[in-house]
Amino acid sequence: MPVYVDREAPKYIHGLAAHGVHYLHQPGPLLQDSGYALIPELGEDKAYISETLFSFLFFSFVLVVDFSSIRFPEQKFPYGSSMVQGSCLSSCKYWLQSSALFSYWHILYFQVCQMLRIVTFYSTQLPGPNYHCREGSKLARLPRPESVVEVLLINFPRGMIYGCGDLIFSSHMIFTLLFVLTYHKYGTIRFIKQSAWLLAIIESLLIIASRKHYTVDVVVAWYTVNLVVFFINKKLPELPDRSNASASLQFLPVSSRDKDGRNKDELHRSNNGTSGHI
Repeated sequence: MPVYVDREAPKYIHGLAAHGVHYLHQPGPLLQDSGYALIPELGEDKAYISETLFSFLFFSFVLVVDFSSIRFPEQKFPYGSSMVQGSCLSSCKYWLQSSALFSYWHILYFQVCQMLRIVTFYSTQLPGPNYHCREGSKLARLPRPESVVEVLLINFPRGMIYGCGDLIFSSHMIFTLLFVLTYHKYGTIRFIKQSAWLLAIIESLLIIASRKHYTVDVVVAWYTVNLVVFFINKKLPELPDRSNASASLQFLPVSSRDKDGRNKDELHRSNNGTSGHI
């Protein structure tokens, strides 16, 4: 239960913040945008194209993780390659540990990016470029809430779909880039890596063409997400949870055979150390 709360609470906070900034949104003329000048507008009837590609990327990433084309360094786990190859049970343990480690770091990247996004779109509110956020749309502004409960419920799911004001930087690009960066680091199939980067670029262009975000929202997402991942990976290697990944995975089942094997190894090392001092 605590793991679920740690994972879902930041998502709710982000959704609440995005809903709250909608009350501050002031529709107005579209801002001057270089991307809009270079990329033709798809139109309101074709705005689904970018969402379709995003959904494809999301579900493809889930399938790739589930079917284990992601491999993590073996030294991070208490089960070596020989044990992984030895039995189905050990293979399942390795897969569970890989998935757990991946989920932990992927969620950490995502939470940091979302918190930065909240700070950014509350710093400056821009007139939304999406069709339901423009002048004349009934959805462009929210009426004054009648109670705190109305704000806390965030009008789900309508409030999530038809939000306005949460622009810099693109949440869709956070998801997309984290998927691509994670597979690029841990994936094993070169073709999927190259295809993922290509699809991320196409998704960026489609978001701009659909007028769901300004170009700056997409550009800022590209370097912010990359910098967040770089900082966590390179500048915080001393975090105990990361250097001792197996310690955070003690909830995984361990067979009596594995316990006996490790106990024997520990006893053997202890005896060798004692004899050395004598």
